[in-house]
Formats: sequence, structure tokens, C-alpha cells
Amino acid sequence: MTYSKAPHRIAAAALVSLLTATGTPALADLSVLVAVDASSQKQLSSYGTYTDLAASLGKATGQTIRVERNSNFADVLRSTRTGEYDIYIVPGHVAASAVSHGYVPVAAADKLESFVLVAKTGVSNVKQLKGGRLYLGQQDSIQSYMAKGLLNESGLSLKELGDVQYRSTSGAGLIAVSLGVVDATVISKSQYQDWTKSQGKPVLLLLESKPVPAGMTLLVKKTVPDAERERVAQWAVGGQPAKAGLGRLTAVSEAAASNYKYLGGLGNFTPTQLPGVTRVTATEAAELIRKGAQMADVRSEKEYAAKHIPGAVLIPYTEASTKDVSFDSNADSFSALEKLDKKKPAIFACNGAECWKSYKASKVALSQDFKQVYWLRGGLPEWEALGLPVVKN
Repeated sequence: MTYSKAPHRIAAAALVSLLTATGTPALADLSVLVAVDASSQKQLSSYGTYTDLAASLGKATGQTIRVERNSNFADVLRSTRTGEYDIYIVPGHVAASAVSHGYVPVAAADKLESFVLVAKTGVSNVKQLKGGRLYLGQQDSIQSYMAKGLLNESGLSLKELGDVQYRSTSGAGLIAVSLGVVDATVISKSQYQDWTKSQGKPVLLLLESKPVPAGMTLLVKKTVPDAERERVAQWAVGGQPAKAGLGRLTAVSEAAASNYKYLGGLGNFTPTQLPGVTRVTATEAAELIRKGAQMADVRSEKEYAAKHIPGAVLIPYTEASTKDVSFDSNADSFSALEKLDKKKPAIFACNGAECWKSYKASKVALSQDFKQVYWLRGGLPEWEALGLPVVKN
């Protein structure tokens, strides 16, 4: 085994080919990245034997296996977007990113976990956290990822907090909250429940996410041949010819795969509300259009040309600001808003709940004295899903 100079990385290679005996040359290498949270001792101990992993997977696939470890989640997430590894063994939020960039989840810990935002005594709602102090694990960990998602959905940005403390020990957040050192933290619901049982004085639960894949997931790049992917999947769940030694992983069903879509969007979803703006469904938007409301499509010209809602006016929102409730509209370009009549009701739409352009456009229109502003958060995807007419080129 050789150790690289890069922090948190260990490279291992093991030439173990089941095909050599027949004279058939070994197949191409498979690269594997194992990512664990440095603050989770349980994860570190469960996924730390890289020589065994390389040899075991090599035996199962008949290939040379290169295994690396990385605890820097910013770098791990970046690598999923560029497709740097054939196989990932990673926490749920990284798996969700990989799924949206050409990877298939084949095995995962049989565990769904909710995350909760909890606060100290005296803080009764999320709005009271504005300007306050939040304790989180390392940046880009699942804890900080869930924190951003929960706050975004409630209409509060991390930027609106006075102090966000990132630490390597996530469990200390509850102690800090109970002592009043910080105002809030985000933890798994099971941690919260254990705390309330042992301490007797529960901290206040403000927000709770849907259950998400919280354990480790193994994903394979779609370009890996089906036969090889199946061998990896069998290995991952403890099948023959060699057990994975990765803990209890089970095959990922089609239904379970949908959990990654919610998790992947959580950190990027627009808030569910926008003060001063009326959120509408596609059905309600269609009725408003029938009564004379302006439908503003704020997507790009190319997207509009491909398909759009009948009668929609193209007013592209050129987005440069961050996807955040406290975005800086001065960094964006929205001169096309002048096409609309401020005295008439205006509906803003783009590509669904993960598209921030319609959220930002609605907020800008409100600031420019439009009398009635409506926001179709579900956008064109919701419109199409209901079978409403669409103009296509």
C-alpha cells in the first residue's frame, strides 16, 4: 500500500483476477472513492480497511481495483459532478449528487433518517433565528447540507444568521444548544430522541425533514458495463464470490431510488413561500391566464423555443446570484421585466421547484411595485404533468 501526500487520501491497488487462470487478460481498472465524515467515528471504523476492500472487490469483478478515501466533502461532491470515479461509497447527500450526474445506486444501508432543526429555550420559530448562532458539522457534510435545505424551505438563508459555526464533532451541537452557547443546531432525529430520553429536558424541535437515505450508498457509473455493475452489486450486498465487508447493505429498489431525488433537491429547492407573493398551482395559473393575467416565462430563449405555456411571454431572468433567499438581485439581469404591465396580474414560472429564476423574478417584480404577483413554483413540469396544453417546436 502507498500513502499519498494529499490529506485524507489513501491509495490502494490489488491485482486479483479470476480470469487469469483461463488466459484471458484482466479487464480495465475500476476506481473507487470511499467518503466518510471525519466527525463520525462509527463511519471511520466501518469503512477504514481499504486493502481488504480492494482485494475483495477485485476478486468479485476480476479487475484491478484502485481505492481512495476522502473526508473533504466539498472535493467529493465536486468529483461526482465531473465523474472522476467508477464507484462511490458515500453518505446519502453525496449519493444524491452522483445520481444526478450519471451514477446508479445499487446498494445502500437499509436506513432512512429524518433530520431536525432544534433550538434553545426561548426560540419558538425559525424567524427568531435571524442574526442568531447555528452549530453544524463540517461544511458540505450531510448535517450542513440538511441545515441549508431546511432553512431554505422555511424562507431563511444561512447568510441571514449572525454566526454559523462549523466543527468536526457534530454531536456537540446539542450540548452547545442546551447551554445556550448557540441558538440552534441540525441533527438526525434519532440523536434528538436519544438526547431527550437521557436528559429529560428536550430542546425545542422547529423543523423536520422527510426521511432521507442517511447511511452509506454504493453507486456505479452508468458507463460501466451492465455485467460489471451486476458483479459489483452482488459484492456490495454480501453475495458471492466474496462478501463486501462494508456493513449491512441491501439492493436499492426503484422505489428507494426516488428518495435520492428528494434529497438531491433539498439543498437546492426554492422556499415553499415568498412573503407578498401568491403561490399558485398550475390549475390556478391556467384560470388566472383565462381571466387575463400575464404569464411570464423567465427561462432562456432556447428553453422557451423548445416548449412553453401557450400565451406565455418570454422575459428571461439572467441569473448570476447565488441560489439563496438572500440573493443579490444586482448581480442578475432582468431588464426584460419591462415587457410586462405592472397594473395587470403577473405569473412567473420556470423549470420547477429547483429553478430559482421564477422565485427571484417574483421577488424583483414585487420590489418594482407590480400590483399582483403570482408564483408558479412547480413551473412547466407541473403544468405538463397535469396534461395542460404546451406549445412545442
